[in-house]
Amino acid sequence: MANHKSALKRIRSNEAKRLRNKYQHKTTRNAIKKLREASKEEATALLPSVIGMLDKLAKNNVIHKNKAANVKSKLTKHVSAL
Repeated sequence: MANHKSALKRIRSNEAKRLRNKYQHKTTRNAIKKLREASKEEATALLPSVIGMLDKLAKNNVIHKNKAANVKSKLTKHVSAL
């Protein structure tokens, strides 16, 4: 167990950040699934918001920037192929 006041605070803040990252990551994954199942019009409308979510995750190091780029590329190709 932590012995310093700062270490105890770090444990609390890490848990809060972990839960926030988990929520944002899961929300983004659900949005991606929804986009893949959507029709052309719905997918076109959803794409910018999903791309924004991916960019935010990559900026905060929840996912790797290259993974975000790969997923955005695949989603864009998917929507244009509909």
